[in-house]
Amino acid sequence: MTGSRPFRPPLDALRPAAFGVDPAGERMARIRRSPHFADGVFVNPEGTRRTPSGSMLKFLPTYFRKEERALRAPAHAVPVHPTTVADLAVPPASGLRLTWMGHSSVLAEIDGHRVLFDPVWSERCSPFSFAGPRRLHPVPVPLAETGPLDAVVISHDHYDHLDMPTVRTLARRTGVAFVVPLGVGAHLEHWGVPADRITELDWHESTRIGELTLTATPARHFCGRALRNTQHTLWASWVVAGPEHRIFHSGDTGYFPGFTAIGERYGPFDATMVQVGAYSEFWPDIHMTPEEGMRAHLDLQGGDAARGVMMPIHWGTFNLAPHPWAEPAEGTVAAAREPGARIAVPRPGQPFEPGAEPVLDPWWRAVAVRPTDAVPEAEAPAGTETGTETETDAEVALQA
Repeated sequence: MTGSRPFRPPLDALRPAAFGVDPAGERMARIRRSPHFADGVFVNPEGTRRTPSGSMLKFLPTYFRKEERALRAPAHAVPVHPTTVADLAVPPASGLRLTWMGHSSVLAEIDGHRVLFDPVWSERCSPFSFAGPRRLHPVPVPLAETGPLDAVVISHDHYDHLDMPTVRTLARRTGVAFVVPLGVGAHLEHWGVPADRITELDWHESTRIGELTLTATPARHFCGRALRNTQHTLWASWVVAGPEHRIFHSGDTGYFPGFTAIGERYGPFDATMVQVGAYSEFWPDIHMTPEEGMRAHLDLQGGDAARGVMMPIHWGTFNLAPHPWAEPAEGTVAAAREPGARIAVPRPGQPFEPGAEPVLDPWWRAVAVRPTDAVPEAEAPAGTETGTETETDAEVALQA
């Protein structure tokens, strides 16, 4: 939906393009009609006890403490899987294949279609090329080599999920649809994506692309890119259903009971991609711990641990929270043990088919700083570097 451009004061000319723009005109009118918009802002399905901004003063000393900072990045180079164009050109034998590109970026090949979730190919998740959280591993596959795409799906407008340079590059591809939550289309149009290629959805609204049905589902998070956060763009999790397979992408979210309802209405799922990183006691209701992520997966599957495969996302690529770098992966393995859930923790760029044997090689242990005896020591892979740049920006991290 196209929104008319509002009058902008002269100071707005200095606003970085990566900040995007606020919704206006017809787009804003539609936002105001949403049942999830109240008192001038989008609201969560369940309230949050604390906000990141309210926790900043307590968070900063923890975030920059030297001894803890060292644990938040790998000690050696992350082993990126050498996926090639030829690998991705071969259709998945089962009809469903997922390739984790790092953080929340996932290429999903499902029932003859290709969907790219939350693509971030930039060196930093930041509005600036010179500051902000920097990648802890290279992009596994060049963006130009991801092959043809049917849809790009965005969960919300934070920098580690909506990346302006990546969007501008993808916008040059003919015929790629952009499917986003309400309001996010304003950013895309501002960056040159044609309005007729943008579909904006409220929670529980769907659109069809080929034989796929893409549905925006609730999440418990927040939004915002600029210094003034208007909360006028929605955040969402996503269900993609084809003739033979169904998958779920959580985006960013705190745990809430609504996962059960999502599973009852749209599941069960062949695979779930669930956020398990960048959590903290300072913002307990907007990001999930690995234990909460596993609980969400089981809720989505109707409590049946034998159904589908859970792949942890939103970890390993950017330093965005106080927890050790490898903790999300270790925590997911531990959380899956008791219920006997099937999980896959591939290396960045490593394609896998959820219908086959899950990918569970604890590759992260060979490169992580060893915080306790709970994580076995391992030699670093041959030829890896022993130092990793971990420059971060707390303000941007808190928007993750």
